[in-house]
Order: sequence, then structure tokens, then C-alpha cells
Amino acid sequence: MQKLFYKAADDFSVGIIGCGWLGKALAVTLLESNICVLATSSKLDNVEKLNRQGINTQQLILPAMSEQLFQHAIFTQQSLVIAITPQFKLGRTDYADKVSKLVSAAQKRGIVQHIILISSTAVYHGLEGNIDEDNQLNLATEKVQILNAAEQSVLNFSKVSSESSFKSLSKQASVIRLAGLVGPDRHPGKFLLPNKVRGNKALTNAMSPVNLIHQQDAVGIIVAMLRDKSPRGLFNGVSDTHVSKQQYYQIAAQALGLEPPVFLRQQSNKTTRIVSGEKAKQVLSYKFIYPDLLTWL
Repeated sequence: MQKLFYKAADDFSVGIIGCGWLGKALAVTLLESNICVLATSSKLDNVEKLNRQGINTQQLILPAMSEQLFQHAIFTQQSLVIAITPQFKLGRTDYADKVSKLVSAAQKRGIVQHIILISSTAVYHGLEGNIDEDNQLNLATEKVQILNAAEQSVLNFSKVSSESSFKSLSKQASVIRLAGLVGPDRHPGKFLLPNKVRGNKALTNAMSPVNLIHQQDAVGIIVAMLRDKSPRGLFNGVSDTHVSKQQYYQIAAQALGLEPPVFLRQQSNKTTRIVSGEKAKQVLSYKFIYPDLLTWL
């Protein structure tokens, strides 16, 4: 994991809401740099496990009543990283409401100076070609609407705070749209393993480019955001690897000694979206650890 590039002040602290696979990796990196970390998890058994592993963690179940939410200790941290997942596959549609309540609680408590939302490049659903943070979103689908609403809630944190008092002018709000995550325990070849119900998986869109990022680089970009006093707004988190889906998963299968994946025949492959990660590299001066995910495989 990368080290922070500055000596932390004694009172600098980071709250991580949703200490899962990515949140835990972030917490470990911060703790290695002697940053004070408080994390949350909705599951009590995970809270206990994280505490045993040396990560100070408290339970936080969302959604929660706003009158009680702002009293949680997580809102006494200087910086806040919101790393909860939308859970679209479980049929949940309350992600934007959860994020909005978290932002409101931070505003009410008045201690948090910087909020970073871990969003997803899934917000670009429906777009084609080369995509960057300036592209206008296609809000035709509910998923994009929900992700966009959550992002806007966070981006409004600095706007509302700056309007409320002169002392709040320095408050920041950032959103990082992460591409598909790979890394420890998330080797893409494992996605190809047979399913007990459906057997071998047949993939779609063989010629579509992949948009992925390694866990260490996702953490590195978040750390860069915490370090930098100026970044606000939207950032994509994506590697430079944009080979075809067919090529990538063939190499991923080979790396694990699996049979090459089977791709469904389709009349056309419409998805040709390539998400750019240049802004994060330039504005945050971030250098990727794994820019080439074929080499990582």
C-alpha cells in the first residue's frame, strides 16, 4: 500500500463509512501513516472483526433517523469517506437518500471539513465513446438518476457550507467514480468460475473495452484527495487498460489455469465506452501503481 506523502497533524482524522473490501484497505493504509481512523459497518460481527484487527470501528445502520444520526462519533472526524454500496442487485433504491442524510448530519454537526464519496463509473451507463468527468449524464435509467442524486448531495456540501458562514469557506466535497475493482480476493478470472446453478458463464459484448482499477490505486487516489487541500468536484478512478473484454478475460482465465471464456453471439456490440482517468493523474499528481492490468494478471 502507498504511504501518505505528508506528516499528518495530530488532530487530523478520517472517518470511513462502510468499511468493506475497499474501506478496510483504505483504513489500513491510513493507519500505517499514523492517521487517526474511525470506521463504521452495518454488521455487528464485522465491527467486532475489524476492531480485533486494530481498526477502530463502530456500528452504523442506514437509513437512520436524522435526529440521531448526527450524534454518531463518525461525524467528529475532519474528513469523511462515504464508501457504502448502492446494493442495486438487491433491489435497493434508497442509496441517494442514505448519502443525503449522511451529508446533512455532517453539516449539522459542523466538524467535518471534507467529504469524499466513492461512486461508480456505472453513472456513465448509456454513454458511448471516450468519456471524462465533463460528459453530460444520460438520466434515462433509474440507476443513473440515483447515483447522480447521491453525487450531487455530496458536491452540495461545500456549496451549502460556504453559504452558511465565512468560517466554512474551506470545506470541500469530492466524488471519485471508480471503475470495476480488482485486487486481493477479486481476481477477474474468478468471475469465470462455474456457477453451481447455471454452470459455466457465457459473457457478452466481447469487443467492448474494459474499464477497471486495482484496489491499491483506488486507495491511492482517495489518499491523494485527502492529502490535497484544493481538489473539489468529480474524478474518475480508472486504469489505462482498455483492451477488449474478450482479450482481458482470456488472459485472466489463462492466469488461473481455467478454460477460455465463452462469449454469447450478438448482432452487435454497442458498448464502446472508454472512461478516462487523466484528470486524477494530472490534478492530483497521482501515479498509478497498476496502470497496465494485463501485466498485473
